[in-house]
Amino acid sequence: MNSQTYVTRHEIVMQPDDRRVVIKLFVPGEDHQMVQNRASNMIERILRLDDAETARLLEDVVNRFAGRHQDLLATFQHHYELVQHRVPAEVELSSTARHLIGAYFSHEFSVESAALCNPSMVPHPDQTEMAPDELRVAMSLRQIGEGHISSIGFCSAVLGPGDAIRLEDRSGPLVIGQRVGAMHWRNQLTAALIDEEIDNEASAYVVSALPDRFSDEEFEDVMTHIPAELLTRQTTQETLDHIRHIVSEDYAVGFPATTPLHQRVMWPATRAERNGMEDARFVQHLDPDGRLTYQGTYTAYDGYHIAGRVIFSRDLRHFEVTQLHGPAAKNKGMALFPRYVGGRKLALCRSDGETLGLSVRDAQHRWQPSVPLLVPHRGWDLIQVGNCGSPIETEAGWLVLTHGVGPMRRYGLGAMLLDLENPERVIADLPDGLLHPDEVEREGYVPNVLYSCGGLLHDGRLWIPYGASDVRIGFASVDLDELLSRMAPAGS
Repeated sequence: MNSQTYVTRHEIVMQPDDRRVVIKLFVPGEDHQMVQNRASNMIERILRLDDAETARLLEDVVNRFAGRHQDLLATFQHHYELVQHRVPAEVELSSTARHLIGAYFSHEFSVESAALCNPSMVPHPDQTEMAPDELRVAMSLRQIGEGHISSIGFCSAVLGPGDAIRLEDRSGPLVIGQRVGAMHWRNQLTAALIDEEIDNEASAYVVSALPDRFSDEEFEDVMTHIPAELLTRQTTQETLDHIRHIVSEDYAVGFPATTPLHQRVMWPATRAERNGMEDARFVQHLDPDGRLTYQGTYTAYDGYHIAGRVIFSRDLRHFEVTQLHGPAAKNKGMALFPRYVGGRKLALCRSDGETLGLSVRDAQHRWQPSVPLLVPHRGWDLIQVGNCGSPIETEAGWLVLTHGVGPMRRYGLGAMLLDLENPERVIADLPDGLLHPDEVEREGYVPNVLYSCGGLLHDGRLWIPYGASDVRIGFASVDLDELLSRMAPAGS
């Protein structure tokens, strides 16, 4: 039966907003045929300005841009500090001159000028002012700007009562998370060394010298006290360089408490993700100690290679980012279960590129080869299948939103049900899919694609935020019992 008869497509739609901009460092390109690079030449020209002109230019910049950004002068000062080595040592500059130099080394980047897509949805940490039948949700967004660079943004909405939904305010200046001191896991380092097949005396010494959790300072203390006998070995320096790179890929960022969720931007912070942080799948996770955390997997992209990452947060204000390791983490689209199942940490994955599988994390924090759950087998999904976010726990089983790709690379959404105690067992799936692009949704930056990174249940309804052809975000909902009644037993 046509999905339109039981799935509600809501009229509310999110469109990309070119006004959502951040300030990034801008350094003019270098011409190797010149004695000095362009950055030095530009600073020389700025230094020739008299005090009055310097003040006038800075005032003009502030008047034009202060309303679009928080702490504009602080950003200019930071960018000045990044290039101040090109200012002659004997030159003393006023704060006005420093800020102006910083302004010339700054530019705006519109984070979603190219596309806005692939949302996930979790309960918001702030439920104040909500009626008993309402739920405020936090949504992660894949926002794509110039150069196809992806970052992670956020917004909020209110679900209920019934099938009502409203978006909350998304205006105001954006803020990029600032790097803060990270606490690393020794078992994560061990897992990375296994992945890279590094096992020698230097690596063993470093791992043994570190505590279970260690700070950047503790790591540096170990690295600067390597025994001389090891330093003379031929492979030691290369090993230490590898270890430094591994640890540097795990980091933490934070936002001021006064910055609302919808103004927070997680921007690429390491070499592995310099071309994007793609398709974050957030879930509210119940830890074995009974505490709730937010966890989100995403794909780091450096322009050539992809790599799995996972985000941990208690409040969606402070985020810790670590690498995913093991055979099942080598492709896109991992989605974590919202709790341990039978003492096991589980995730959905698509490690072979076309099959939806189930992976378990071992004692060494490596995701093991997956058990196939769903293979391409119907006309609308014969190219590939995968998940559309973390499994959702229901009394009937783990409800999994899926995606399938058919002729003309047309993406649609489906659903399947896994056994609660043994998720390796598929109970049922939806024969004809759940949502497919309509005549409006099929048009866009990437045509004929519907894709979600995670929905949730509220008051008996399944809520699905989804990207439509990478240019807009739509919302659908369906009564859970009605959806389950339309599933066919596995194998039928």
